[in-house]
Amino acid sequence: MTATASDARRLVAGAGLADKPRKSRWPARLDLAQSGSGLVLGLFMWGHMFFVSTILISPDVMWMVTKGFEGYFFFGRAFPQIVGVIVAIVFALMIGHALLAMRKFPISWKQLHTFNSHRKLLAHEDTTLWWVQAVTGFALFFLAAVHLYQMMVHPGAIGPYESAARVWHGWWPLYLVLLFAVELHGGIGLYRLAVKWDWFASADPAQTRRRLRTVKWAITAFFLALGLLTLAAYMKIGYSQKDIANPVYTPPWLTSPPTAAPPAWWPKYLNTPFRP
Repeated sequence: MTATASDARRLVAGAGLADKPRKSRWPARLDLAQSGSGLVLGLFMWGHMFFVSTILISPDVMWMVTKGFEGYFFFGRAFPQIVGVIVAIVFALMIGHALLAMRKFPISWKQLHTFNSHRKLLAHEDTTLWWVQAVTGFALFFLAAVHLYQMMVHPGAIGPYESAARVWHGWWPLYLVLLFAVELHGGIGLYRLAVKWDWFASADPAQTRRRLRTVKWAITAFFLALGLLTLAAYMKIGYSQKDIANPVYTPPWLTSPPTAAPPAWWPKYLNTPFRP
């Protein structure tokens, strides 16, 4: 088979194309994965805060929320292993998100110095928010990991008395720092996602950012206040149970024998004494 002159010209023109740098789509894919995992974790963070804050309503409500996640209302028995699996998934998602986010961290003293110089020179609020997010994210890699690991290996130790005892007996400093780190990191992250992906676009981008920042700080203040009240409630209950080893809460209508009548809406198939 012989090549025509036209074929020869195409071959010559194409020589070296294999060595030419090409734009990769992987940075965009990794960025999308980081955004998606951050969104899921941020929404989970808010949901988790609402769940644990049910202690502010009553121990019974918090107990029912906990047992709901353990499948008690579906199976008629509680299976803490379900919670353990959920925590393991969240743990894996957090590790993946952290690894993706580390791509953008300063990796040397020179890079850190350059970034701080630009941050101080620009005095731009969004740049400062990114730095706060980076610092709190670094802290969360350690603080949240400890908390998630403890929940994963002891999923049955969650409840009004059980959680309160853990908070009272030495865990409250970690939870206090974790509260501020997670609320600042998550709130800033969700704000930056909204700006990055243009979710609430308007004719005036600067005004949109100002409004989003206002909403972001209002939400952060709300969840910080809710978290502090929740932590105080657990401390109060923990103090009341401090002399009891491994306290376990059971609603009064499920003790053996019952010490109170069940609520009118309580399912009849769950009227037997609770079995952990």
